[in-house]
Amino acid sequence: MNLFTEQDIRDLDVELKVGLLATITPQGEPHLTMLSSIRPYAPDKLVWGQFTEGLSKGYILENPNCGFLIMSLDKQLWMGKARYTHNARQGPEMENYNNLAMFRYNAYFGVHTVYYMDLVSQSGRMALPMSQVIFAAVKTILARTLAKKNNEPKVLNPWIHSLFNKLDNLKFISYMDTDGFPVVLPVIQTQALDSNRIVFALGAYSNELKKIPAGVRMAVFGMSFSMETVLMRGDFEGIQAVGGIPSGVVTIDWVYNSMPPVAQQVYPPLKVEAVREF
Repeated sequence: MNLFTEQDIRDLDVELKVGLLATITPQGEPHLTMLSSIRPYAPDKLVWGQFTEGLSKGYILENPNCGFLIMSLDKQLWMGKARYTHNARQGPEMENYNNLAMFRYNAYFGVHTVYYMDLVSQSGRMALPMSQVIFAAVKTILARTLAKKNNEPKVLNPWIHSLFNKLDNLKFISYMDTDGFPVVLPVIQTQALDSNRIVFALGAYSNELKKIPAGVRMAVFGMSFSMETVLMRGDFEGIQAVGGIPSGVVTIDWVYNSMPPVAQQVYPPLKVEAVREF
């Protein structure tokens, strides 16, 4: 097993980085959460701090198996699997988080719970292959331009199209591995294909993508650098020719607003009921 090095631990003890944690829903499906606080604090240990509420904090208590991805500002990546062990409301990691400028000078909230995980496996430091990402993004544009489109059902609204089709926004996928842990992969070339499908041409991490079996449930997470985010889930239709270009396709049937202040399911739309008791 690759362990985190002392240099990794120092480099990732920063506020500004991208962190993704994959947890498992009660239905056995992957759920992706952005957690910029996630970091290693020992060669085989990770930690992250909670300062907002969300589904992942409950899921991890029910199933401790997790996947993670951490990306530094210079596009260095660490990807792997970990197992949740316990949480605490005091200790050196709690003090470390609340002494960061983001929380130390925030009058409204700070980290109130710290979650600890044992490392199961990780990739080791690797550079994001930007030339492959750019080439794949160009191929994805061509694929969605040439592909036959679906007009119904209208799952992806115009805002989601805009978020996913902006090439410098970040996109990630997660799926359940055969060992019972979710896997997280950066698939930055991902774009909205039509009213209910997203598409990504093969490029970076092609070998990993080709191994994913058709039919698995897949989580798809998109984010901008202004911290706009959305989480979706759907069925992976496998690698197929889209506009003549080998591409992965996910048919989306669930959309979740993962942004504060109110994280909530967007599609299928929730029934609105009148408040009758106060």
